[in-house]
Amino acid sequence: MVPEDVRCLESHEWARREEGGQMVTVGITDYAVEHLGDIVFLELPRVGAAVKKGSSFGTIESVKAASDLYAPVSGKVAAVNSVLIDHPDLFKSDTYGQAWLVKIEAFDRQEYDSLMDARKYQQYVEGLT
Repeated sequence: MVPEDVRCLESHEWARREEGGQMVTVGITDYAVEHLGDIVFLELPRVGAAVKKGSSFGTIESVKAASDLYAPVSGKVAAVNSVLIDHPDLFKSDTYGQAWLVKIEAFDRQEYDSLMDARKYQQYVEGLT
């Protein structure tokens, strides 16, 4: 179940605006984790890299598939969760907490507001099955 305080993309990334509004934490949804299976490789951008809303910022690979990771907002990568590279099990145990991928210093607060809220994302996922 998607927490109420996150927004989502159709490509199954989640975004949570941090207090103050400029910083956005990004991860993948529990739906993505479930469908990927065991994650074996993760490629993330470097701190300071520019990202554009809707563009790929990294790659995640599992025993089932490889998928691009898409930025929910445009901005500058402020932090990267390198712990996930050695501990991909966090995706299954703490999807919306310790399993964040990157933190983006957002350029435009309205981009975040345009993302699907948890309820709309849940309806979207239900329509996929």
